[in-house]
Amino acid sequence: MILMLKAAFLGAVQGLAEFIPVSSSGHLVLFPKLFGWSDPGIAFDVMLHLGTLAAVLVYFHSEWVAVLKGVITSLRVRPSEWDLFQRVAWLLLLATIPAAVAGVALEGVIESNLRSVASVGAFLAAGSAAMVAAEVLGRKNRAFGELKTRDAASMGVLQVLALAPGMSRSGITMSAGMISGLDREAAARFSFMMAAPVIGGAGMLEGIKVVQEGLEGCTVGMMVVGSITSAVVGFFTIKYMLSYLRRGTLAPFIAYGFTVALVILLAQILT
Repeated sequence: MILMLKAAFLGAVQGLAEFIPVSSSGHLVLFPKLFGWSDPGIAFDVMLHLGTLAAVLVYFHSEWVAVLKGVITSLRVRPSEWDLFQRVAWLLLLATIPAAVAGVALEGVIESNLRSVASVGAFLAAGSAAMVAAEVLGRKNRAFGELKTRDAASMGVLQVLALAPGMSRSGITMSAGMISGLDREAAARFSFMMAAPVIGGAGMLEGIKVVQEGLEGCTVGMMVVGSITSAVVGFFTIKYMLSYLRRGTLAPFIAYGFTVALVILLAQILT
């Protein structure tokens, strides 16, 4: 029972923090260390990520159908004649390339050097600073239908930073989109859709490791509970965030990130 509760808790953390700009990877490093839990293993991480992938696919199901159609139909017309989802299909590909390349190239560096508590705190603070810049400098005057190549390019390049635990993927990509001129809701919508290929790709790479190394650190029951919790919480978090960002700012998440980073810094100094 305790293991199932642990799995549900970590699934909820993944579902919340993947889409709220506070870093899911950072919190999945912090909480086990805070509570003295053993590492549930790569297979469990894969299932949590598949849960949030399911949330993105289900919530944006109509958009994904339009994107898939857009890929095919875009080949029949000139780029200047593309409609919204024909354009979005190729912008998602553009935004995914930097993180895909960097993820494969830097995997060993990240795993060996950037998973400490101090590193998580530093990247939480850096991500919060980026969101401050987005709120102060961003024009935030273009809707999702006005998505441009420069938006996807800047969001894709900065998504590379989110490979480091503590740097929120949604936070840094939304910040890039807002600074580029997208309004908060539009930046969040494209950021969340960007999550699908990134999470799917990361899940495939980690899945290969599971096949090679075997199932260690968790049970099948834990994986099922964790993935379902992650999917359900992720779905409702997406719904909440898109609604909130139509009228609210990133201020609460900025404050949270700086607060946790400060607590980590003080804990490192005092211990």
